Amino acid sequence: MKIISHRGNLEGQDTTKENKPSHIKQVIEKGFEVEIDVWYVDNKFYLGHDMPTYVINKDFFDKNMWIHCKNIGAVEQLKSTKLNWFWHEEDQITITSLGYIWCFPGTYVDKGITVVLGKKKKINKRILGVCTDYPKDWME
Repeated sequence: MKIISHRGNLEGQDTTKENKPSHIKQVIEKGFEVEIDVWYVDNKFYLGHDMPTYVINKDFFDKNMWIHCKNIGAVEQLKSTKLNWFWHEEDQITITSLGYIWCFPGTYVDKGITVVLGKKKKINKRILGVCTDYPKDWME
């Protein structure tokens, strides 16, 4: 099963490190895939959940990232890349640019990736993976 770090969190939500570029790279170096929140504003890419916060270059992105586009500008800039990006707000599911099913919290689809809020729990579907603030718990 894929275990994806939600915004770079490893052992619970840490708003001081979420979407921080240096922290994201460290989490990937530890072997985790990471969901990140990406904006494109005034010809620049940014990371940040509620607003563009950390400026990044396009070469920051890599294959271990699940890129949640937070505005249309990010979609327009990433649509012709081979990166794994997606857009959703409150949709139960969306399909990423690489064809994965990405599910809103509480939605479980066979072979989908579900965002799981809180700690590890038993899931009765044959999902592909989870995106969580507690990826270390899921590794046990």
